[in-house]
Amino acid sequence: MTAHVREQHWADEVAAQIAAQGGRHEISTGISPSGEIHIGNLREVITADVVARALRERGVEVVLDYVADNFDPLRKVYPFLDRSVYEPLIGAPLSEIPCPCGRHPSYSAHYLEPFLDSLKVLRIDVKVIYADQMYKSGFLVPQIVQALEGRDAIARILQECTGRQVEDDWSPFNPICATCRRMTESQVRGFSAKDETVDYACRCGSSGTVSMRGGGKLTWRVDWPARWARIPVSVEPFGKDHATRGGSYDTGARICREVFQAPPPFPVTYEWIAFKGMGDMSKSKGNVLSVHRMLEVVPPEVLRYLVVKTRPMRSISFDPGLPLLALVDEFDDAASSARDPRAMTLSGADQFKPIGVPFRHLVNVVQMADFDLDQAVVILKRNGYAIVDEAAAKERAGYAIRWIREFAPEEAKFSVQRTLPEAARDLGAGEREFLRRLADRLAPGQSGEEIHALVYDLAKEAGLEKTTTAFESIYRVFLGRTRGPRAGWFLAFLDRPFVLARLREAAAASVAGTAGKAPGVGA
Repeated sequence: MTAHVREQHWADEVAAQIAAQGGRHEISTGISPSGEIHIGNLREVITADVVARALRERGVEVVLDYVADNFDPLRKVYPFLDRSVYEPLIGAPLSEIPCPCGRHPSYSAHYLEPFLDSLKVLRIDVKVIYADQMYKSGFLVPQIVQALEGRDAIARILQECTGRQVEDDWSPFNPICATCRRMTESQVRGFSAKDETVDYACRCGSSGTVSMRGGGKLTWRVDWPARWARIPVSVEPFGKDHATRGGSYDTGARICREVFQAPPPFPVTYEWIAFKGMGDMSKSKGNVLSVHRMLEVVPPEVLRYLVVKTRPMRSISFDPGLPLLALVDEFDDAASSARDPRAMTLSGADQFKPIGVPFRHLVNVVQMADFDLDQAVVILKRNGYAIVDEAAAKERAGYAIRWIREFAPEEAKFSVQRTLPEAARDLGAGEREFLRRLADRLAPGQSGEEIHALVYDLAKEAGLEKTTTAFESIYRVFLGRTRGPRAGWFLAFLDRPFVLARLREAAAASVAGTAGKAPGVGA
């Protein structure tokens, strides 16, 4: 009998290739903080983090950095911005324009700070490098000089890789105009390597000389390889768009070698995370889910697991609605079994406290408890769940509550009515007979599955033409509508005296004046 050999995790495959090169490694990641930094961007950082972890396990010295591209220009007025404020600022560096809410030192800080806080929650330890400081401190001056002196070589590389010829007045450096403060409207007219200055003329009519220390920045296709050479970077994950033939990595690798005289980093290419029903997440389109918002509704280990379990070049479809419940339960199942232990380790499952309750059940329980965490624990214990760590159970219930408020579709929401709903006061004779029989036949300790089967049997005994009528009558009596969670489990989770009292009240031939309050839904 042949023993099953578990497939090596993709992070270990990548780490093995990198480790074979020898030496210390710096893995770099980053994003332009032009809007909400979303879970689509998170794939890059988690990919970098798990590769770093796998390398450290092999005894390799690794630094993981996060380059905050806060010196990028504002490229357009995005749908979430006030046009009157930001239209005049198009082309200005993100670090130099005002915060949208007024509570942060800059536009870029407004979006960076919550993301960096989220990385701490995700237990991703990064060395943060701010692009504006890289330029203003003079850190990149050697590469700026090399790029300006190697302008023709860069133009040739861009033409050979992309098939497009640059304009005669093109420059790898974008000066910031001292008058309009834009870096997208100026053209280089000369430079001095000795004085570390660049002469420019701007479309606004202004001209002048700026320092290479913060007076502008390299264009994207040159800035990227410049930082590879200067930091230096030996590994970098990036999206599939940069990996296309003639894309940013192709041109960057050649510029790095031929102009900056440095080796390009080992590439780790990844597919996008698509927002279910809305395509790839995009800040400019406004179809994003910020990382800090998602961490309110799912534990950090689950978001890590979403990325870690999937090979980088396989796409991930993310839906924060009902499919998110399945993702959490998938993680819980994997955490409590031997299935894919490597993915669980890299997801940080050792920090996770399982409570033994499916997340989709918990979503129903917290609603039955009227969002009372203590009452939710009481209901779970009453229904046979061995809640050893009440704090962990309440923490997980808190995630369920926030998911309901943020992302639950209307059909997943319900509220147990404390008095007999109006919808239950016009039940037919057959429905009332069914409810009376159900009250008589419910026994202590019955499981949700047993009650569910009992509903089918009693619907026939009561002469109801459709079984669905029986279920609808239950929902009308307890929820005031015709749909709800699976009826057997719903009734099993509710306080039994309350259930019996409500069924008998609704089954009474005359319900006029019976508006007495229920004796505690979850007590």
